[in-house]
Amino acid sequence: MSVAALALALALLISVGPLAVQRRVRTVRPPAGRTSRTSGRLDPLADAASLDVLAVCLDAGMAVPAAARATATSAPPQLAALLRRAGDLLALGADPAVAWTARGEVGLGVGAGALLRLARRSAASGAVLARGVSELAAETRQDVNHNAAAAAERASVVIAGPLGLCFLPAFVCLGLIPVVAGLASDVLGSGLV
Repeated sequence: MSVAALALALALLISVGPLAVQRRVRTVRPPAGRTSRTSGRLDPLADAASLDVLAVCLDAGMAVPAAARATATSAPPQLAALLRRAGDLLALGADPAVAWTARGEVGLGVGAGALLRLARRSAASGAVLARGVSELAAETRQDVNHNAAAAAERASVVIAGPLGLCFLPAFVCLGLIPVVAGLASDVLGSGLV
């Protein structure tokens, strides 16, 4: 076995050349940021993790502006921009209703929009922001789980169509036609018809 592996390695080095292999190895890099390794898309649980970090910072006693800026360093881009802006405005003494308002709230994700509404309500009513943020993180995780389950159920339905198209003709040809032909030959051979 080791002789075969050595021969394969030698063949690869001779046919491709060591410089080409080294160039190829250097060009393969892991994706940057909070992206999934397989698909290159943003991590759907990154918002929930960032909300958990914000809740922990607030529970630890950090001021809201400092907690928002600390959380922004590890948050996904859209949520990081909101947290950074709110933290900076709050540190400058802006009204919380103004600081927790985004320009284009309609296009925000569900988690970011809910965080803005929660922070505005908390500032207006004096409710504890940390508890609401941790509940929002749990809801975000639950939504991600529901979306993943729904996508899996849709995939099973989509997969059933081609499988049915492949197996149904085979079932008819190999299962039904021989039975019908056998019964037909018995019925026609017995003289009943």
